[in-house]
Amino acid sequence: MLVALICSAAGFFANFFSIAPIPPQTGQNLTCSTRLNGNQDSFKVYVTDVSIAQMAVDRLCVNEVVKRQYGQVTVIVGQSDYDTYRYINHGVVDLALVKSNAVQAFGADRIYGMTKLASYPDYSAFFIALRERPTLSKEYLLGKRLGLLDYPSSRSGHIVPKTIIQNLGLSESTISLVYYNTHQELRRALLAGEVDIISSYWANEDSETFSRSYATPLQDSVSGMQWYLKMQMRNTDLYCATQNTIVDIARSHPRPYYQDIEIAEGCN
Repeated sequence: MLVALICSAAGFFANFFSIAPIPPQTGQNLTCSTRLNGNQDSFKVYVTDVSIAQMAVDRLCVNEVVKRQYGQVTVIVGQSDYDTYRYINHGVVDLALVKSNAVQAFGADRIYGMTKLASYPDYSAFFIALRERPTLSKEYLLGKRLGLLDYPSSRSGHIVPKTIIQNLGLSESTISLVYYNTHQELRRALLAGEVDIISSYWANEDSETFSRSYATPLQDSVSGMQWYLKMQMRNTDLYCATQNTIVDIARSHPRPYYQDIEIAEGCN
């Protein structure tokens, strides 16, 4: 019995230590290989929108300049401030769609030569309801179900509304906060009656579904996202190739906000 017990214990610990550790899941990665399979270099892209990620990987993998210079393309979909810090502050990615304050705060423009390729317009933050205009008061919001974006870096969907709630003296014990992954999911939840109010931006296409009269402004100007390319070398072919890809994404994206893009100078 003693021998059997020892053998059993030995087998348990052998299996225990042979189990591979589970890597942390910080977001979704989309990867594709180019024709230069012998090239081990990967062109890494960081975004926070899944729709942008899919369009980027589809286009970059067939781009002739990218195929000449890299063996694969990896698009990382960030989900938190930690992801942004991890990939931008440490210069991990070559191309990124982030707020300008993230690049400046980490000094990525000076250290890694992160250069702006294009930018989306600034926007405003709103509380949006379905059948009435939300009031920015403790009495009105008390007990309401508020839909927020589960991304701490989002100003319209996370930072601004949480600041409003705190300033009014409310907490998660007095107001129900329901988190969603995208602004589109917030709108779906509001229409489905899962929440009473959502915090988001107001897009032109929202007038087809919601009433502008029932959107209460929270902050007039929130800075838009910007595309940055690491330019530690004067890789002008890659600069123009990625900028053209960004323009193609803008023209093809179904959301008017992403279609409204301003291109930086520098590509002849």
